[in-house]
Amino acid sequence: MHYFVTGGSRGIGAGIVEYAAAHGHHVAFTYVANAAAAEASKLAAEAAAKEAGHDVQIRHYQLDVKDPAAVEAVSDQVLEDFETMEVIVNCAGVNRDNLVVSMADEEWREVLATNLDGPFYVCRQFIQTLMANRFGRIVNISSIQHEGGTGQANYAAAKAGLHGLTKTLAKEYGRRGITANVIVPGFFDTDMTRETMPQVNKDYWKQYCPMPKGRMGKVSELAAVVEFLASEGGAFINGEVINVTGGLGWTV
Repeated sequence: MHYFVTGGSRGIGAGIVEYAAAHGHHVAFTYVANAAAAEASKLAAEAAAKEAGHDVQIRHYQLDVKDPAAVEAVSDQVLEDFETMEVIVNCAGVNRDNLVVSMADEEWREVLATNLDGPFYVCRQFIQTLMANRFGRIVNISSIQHEGGTGQANYAAAKAGLHGLTKTLAKEYGRRGITANVIVPGFFDTDMTRETMPQVNKDYWKQYCPMPKGRMGKVSELAAVVEFLASEGGAFINGEVINVTGGLGWTV
């Protein structure tokens, strides 16, 4: 199959790109600014595919998902390069943490524009291709913060909105062979969690997560859920919120 992954140059997105390639899928992925990281992600995915014996096409594209004109241009180029797409994974995201009383308009708008507007633009752009195929899998990556998190009103609002968008897509296009689901990751060891997750949340996780030694999730474990949702086994899962949290879904 053909995957389109936003935010595929780092963290969970890069893990999804590599996992998909290793399982024989063609992958187009985007990055916002760091071309070197995007190239590193591409090379890692190519190596994983080669090791698994797959000959796949992998390309990266610079894209700021909050720009609808850019989303349109990149999606057109992707469809020209790959001819079709079946699996759309919205993983691009940013944090701009602050307490509500101190949050600047720009902090609010940038997070909502990237984390909610962006997935909307991407889904809107590819939905006609999925309908033409009578097949499609949309997977939106959320966060445990969709239920609210101190200092993250913007991020929580965007992720909560992403759930509503996903469930609406499931209802509107399920009869066309297109499923849409949300994955809620817990604490995964990525650059975003290392750089922006409050230490109090990390300490809470390690103490209370009901997994051996309160361990963090492995990105490959989340990527495997994406792979399952795209497979025949996930064909009857639609409009669902799937928690990949190790059993702990609350942070302070």
